[in-house]
Amino acid sequence: MKAAIYSQKKDLDTFLYLSKFISELTKRGVKPILYEQLFIDLEFSKEFSTFKDKKDLETEKVDFFFSFGGDGTILNALIFIQDLEIPVIGVNTGRLGFLASFGKEDVFANIDKILNREMNISKRSVLEIQSAGDAIDFPYALNDFSVSRNETTSMITIETHINNEFLTYYWGDGLIISTPTGSTAYSLSCGGPILEPCNDNFAITPIAPHNLNVRPIVLKDDVEIKLKVTSRVPQYSLSLDSRLYHMNTAQEIIIKKAKFELSLMLPKDINFFETLRQKLLWGNDKRN
Repeated sequence: MKAAIYSQKKDLDTFLYLSKFISELTKRGVKPILYEQLFIDLEFSKEFSTFKDKKDLETEKVDFFFSFGGDGTILNALIFIQDLEIPVIGVNTGRLGFLASFGKEDVFANIDKILNREMNISKRSVLEIQSAGDAIDFPYALNDFSVSRNETTSMITIETHINNEFLTYYWGDGLIISTPTGSTAYSLSCGGPILEPCNDNFAITPIAPHNLNVRPIVLKDDVEIKLKVTSRVPQYSLSLDSRLYHMNTAQEIIIKKAKFELSLMLPKDINFFETLRQKLLWGNDKRN
């Protein structure tokens, strides 16, 4: 078996922790494949095989992808995995951790169960973006897609069509389209709905809308969403998870569900509703 090791951290604690984890994998006959930049930054004295892109993971025939960090680290993991269907094990060394479900010590206690695939697999839908030109180098997002104003304090106007049927004009700071996975991220902070990960839906959430009667809407994820932005400046900002692009207002954007999903490996004793209670502190108000 082979396991990819990915992290964006490069401090001493990370080096010591990963060294211990790699040792546990090696004891079990698992070959570690380290992210190339991680190997360089942490200056491992031992030689390891490395990867830098999807092609390397495919060539090495990696069985597992261990992501050490927070949810943002898992979002970046999509760039490498794409449609390879390698299960991702998120180890939370960050803060909130909706996606990174294993604690730093939990992963050691469960390493044999992980390698034997005695865990739940949660399939997460992915957004795909289509636009004219080559401004977007990786047109996929696990959490959300958003458009927002760029270099102006004025509102932008977003003409929105669903399956070529006109929906509305959104006036405001921008618009978020989120997957169920992303519904607890940026969309939630803008008043969007929480979607259970197994739902086949997208949520459209306006950002600071000018019309207060404009509200989020939930759509089936088999629709095609077309957006055209009008602004007082010739560009607007477009984000895919944590990646930011500047687009010309003349460019239409089409958003739809990608043909592949990301596989998240989760402990069997944790479910989505328990995660909501833990992360959002539901039920902790002693006045109730």
